[in-house]
Amino acid sequence: MNDKPDIGTHLLWEYDLDTFHWDQSWKIVIERVIQLGDLHEWREIYRFYGPEKILATVDWSKQLDKRDKDFTRLFINSDLLHAA
Repeated sequence: MNDKPDIGTHLLWEYDLDTFHWDQSWKIVIERVIQLGDLHEWREIYRFYGPEKILATVDWSKQLDKRDKDFTRLFINSDLLHAA
């Protein structure tokens, strides 16, 4: 596993990414990618965190609306996400 996912700095603009704890802050990263990320960033959270943490974030999050949660549950298993 790489030391961090390749996520655009604009998604986490308020954090110092040189000292950011990617493993400890997984819910924040996953929420931001679900809300604002592109396909590359989705693939990165899938690779780095795995589907279990993504779905756990969907279940836990108060920041994500129903549409984001429903989309994530469908998209996580899509061919688009898993295509190279």
